[in-house]
Amino acid sequence: MPITLIATALGIISNLSDKVQIGKLSKFLKSSITWILGMVITIFVSILSLEGGLTSSVDGLTVKGIKAASGFIPVVGKALGESVDMVLGSTALLKNSIGIVGMFVIIGICVMPIVKLTILTVTYHFASAICEPLADKKIISLLEQMGGTFKVLLGIMFFVAVLLIIGLAMCLKISNSGMMYR
Repeated sequence: MPITLIATALGIISNLSDKVQIGKLSKFLKSSITWILGMVITIFVSILSLEGGLTSSVDGLTVKGIKAASGFIPVVGKALGESVDMVLGSTALLKNSIGIVGMFVIIGICVMPIVKLTILTVTYHFASAICEPLADKKIISLLEQMGGTFKVLLGIMFFVAVLLIIGLAMCLKISNSGMMYR
């Protein structure tokens, strides 16, 4: 976000001033934001995938260990092992239902800012298209710059929403894979 604000300020200064021309720096900062977002999401998904595979194996081994250890308890060991299995199955069902509701909540929270940013992006680009025959090139360039800024902010908002949804989905997958080893 700070880099986006700095790039926007540099773009505004470049468009309003005849002496200071730093528009290319502003474009460079905006493109670097896009590259950084792409690298971060790639690293995030890679780490979650690795962690998901390892965690589910460890969870499955833990469940098998608990069931085996409870089998050595005299008289109630077998019943205790089956109750552990039932409790783990119930928690998986509860976790899945809460996870699905959580995904809908995340999508509901993210929809309104995405819609607002989309409307602002379209509005600024439309205003620059309408003003082209009437206004100075600097004002048109400024309106396009602001539309580009809102486009970058829209990309950041999508990025955050996708990371939240992927994170929640990976948490659900990890818990379900652990139950698969029972």
